[in-house]
Amino acid sequence: MTTMVQSTARSALQEQAGAGSETRRHELAAFLRSRRDRITPEQVGLPRGPRRRTPGLRREEVAHLSAVGVTWYTWLEQARDIHVSVQVLDALARTLLLDKSERAHLFQLAGEVDPTPAASCDGVTDSVRQLLDQLDPLPACVQNSRYDILAYNRTYSLLLCDLDAIPPEDRNCMLLVHTNPEWRASIVHLEETMRLMAAKLRASMAGHLTEPAWKMLVKRLQAESPEFCENWERYEVVANRTKTKQFRNPHVGLLDVQHTDLWLSPEQSARMVTYTPIDEETRERLEKLYLLAAG
Repeated sequence: MTTMVQSTARSALQEQAGAGSETRRHELAAFLRSRRDRITPEQVGLPRGPRRRTPGLRREEVAHLSAVGVTWYTWLEQARDIHVSVQVLDALARTLLLDKSERAHLFQLAGEVDPTPAASCDGVTDSVRQLLDQLDPLPACVQNSRYDILAYNRTYSLLLCDLDAIPPEDRNCMLLVHTNPEWRASIVHLEETMRLMAAKLRASMAGHLTEPAWKMLVKRLQAESPEFCENWERYEVVANRTKTKQFRNPHVGLLDVQHTDLWLSPEQSARMVTYTPIDEETRERLEKLYLLAAG
């Protein structure tokens, strides 16, 4: 008798869980359709064409821009019982131009945790933020081992690009040096830097090979940067090291600085990256940059 009651209870729980999953799938499908309908072709760099009937994007356009199969994406919008990886969710969020709240909603409906630094800034305490501010006009930021920029001070916000204008999920040094025109233009020795950074990423990734956020970053870099693909296939590795760097800042000119990593949280690989001027001219230019950043 007890066995029958337990079996019935298990069946009821399984049925309830199945109903919950089905409801989430339908909500996810409806959410994707609503976001697709509001995005115009012009917003994502596509021609409208004379025969377009829908005001938003077509399913095949979303699939193409997100690098997924058209049939697979159609099944997703039909609430089919298929698995959606965090890499695909990230691609869909970028294609559909989701804001922070919409992105969080997308991951929640899919039953996944958003691995980007936009969702979590572990290791950045109030005291660390105060320290960053105290370092102005010396540029400084906090990065993790994946090169996500978790926090930064005013001078750093204008050092290589207008960082405040970059969405939090795209504030990653690897991504910016390979895809952001303003950031790339600020690097004096760009080719050498890209090769070195690919080697650093491969060395850092050895302990994170199965983690979704790392795989998502590499997949995105491979899709968006031929230079990264070439350097990644070299299988070079190099550890972090202190070195002299040159930046070509559009506001104040050439900057010669010393790059230093200060480790904050070894278990999370969080570090504070600082740039100190090598000469008096650079010091004066950094002070001007800070004043610009401070408004």
